[in-house]
Amino acid sequence: MIPGPWRDVAAADWQDWRWQLRHRLRTADELAQHFVITPELRHFLDAGHGFEVAVTPFFASLCRPFDPTCPLTRQVLPEVAEAIVRSFERADPLGEDRHRAAPGIVHKYPDRVLFLVTDTCATYCRYCTRARWVAAGAESLGSAELDAGIDYIARTPAIRDVLISGGDPLLLATPKLAAILDRLAAIPHLRFIRLGTRVPVFLPQRIDAELVHALRPRRIPLFVNVHCNHFAELSAPVRDALALLADGGISLGGQTVLLRGVNDAMPVLQETFYALLSARVRPYYLFHCDPIRGSAHLRTSVDAGLELMRQLIGHTSGMAVPKYVIDLEGGGKVPLWPDFVEQIDRATVHVTNFRGEHWQYVNHAD
Repeated sequence: MIPGPWRDVAAADWQDWRWQLRHRLRTADELAQHFVITPELRHFLDAGHGFEVAVTPFFASLCRPFDPTCPLTRQVLPEVAEAIVRSFERADPLGEDRHRAAPGIVHKYPDRVLFLVTDTCATYCRYCTRARWVAAGAESLGSAELDAGIDYIARTPAIRDVLISGGDPLLLATPKLAAILDRLAAIPHLRFIRLGTRVPVFLPQRIDAELVHALRPRRIPLFVNVHCNHFAELSAPVRDALALLADGGISLGGQTVLLRGVNDAMPVLQETFYALLSARVRPYYLFHCDPIRGSAHLRTSVDAGLELMRQLIGHTSGMAVPKYVIDLEGGGKVPLWPDFVEQIDRATVHVTNFRGEHWQYVNHAD
């Protein structure tokens, strides 16, 4: 049974990903069917303040109705706190714009590039790192821009790895996405391709046999990194969509953003990572929430993130423990790890294990 205000929607429409996109909740009145919209928030939305708003009916149906504390709601429903911008927050917190090398191409690292092929997402996360650009109305790259981006990759032999992102590349027409992957796979110096997406969570109806075939392994492997922040996002339709991808031979990794009031507790993170593994998605990154403008209400401190990692390590299978990273403005990702090493001398390494016990280990350097 389809829940809430969508109970009268035909099942065929509900399962149609294009119907889901056409009926996304965007306005205060539409959001008020399922979420608490205070007078202050209504004014904020009606005045057109802040980042674009859009929530698929499917994802809205997973949110607890009229509960602003729901961890899924906090990710997609705007708050008036977004109007508060801290001095250190930036529109481009990762410094991507200064590293634009060609249309859609961000080249920050020596051997890899980010290929931004569309500015459209199924649902807009309130902590979006690319809020300055995503939903700007430019939609996907045109043919000439795609050609220029792929040409840059082809004539730069140092590039081994391309990460296709946006926006969400799985919203491209399937033939267009397949053509991009075919052209990239034909570049001799590329070793693999990655694709970042939130579509399996926000719009699992999009994952069908045609799309899985388009994502099939070619000369080089494709790794699909799925963004999931809370185990409640892994509903049965989402797990089915992930199973289609995994059964199609596609390697799945998980990306999670650490968010206050969403997943900033060890039991929630642990269950989320175990749920991802159970869905054949290997947890890869736990991102500290980037200092995007107006995101302070969703961001924890770095030391809180390190403490959560300390609680996970040893109490959670290593398969389910991702890298915790901060992404520097123009400086790239820096992995953070709790300090278990107390001292190293010529003969001995002094360490603390996950239980807080002190141990000595022989240093075999010479």
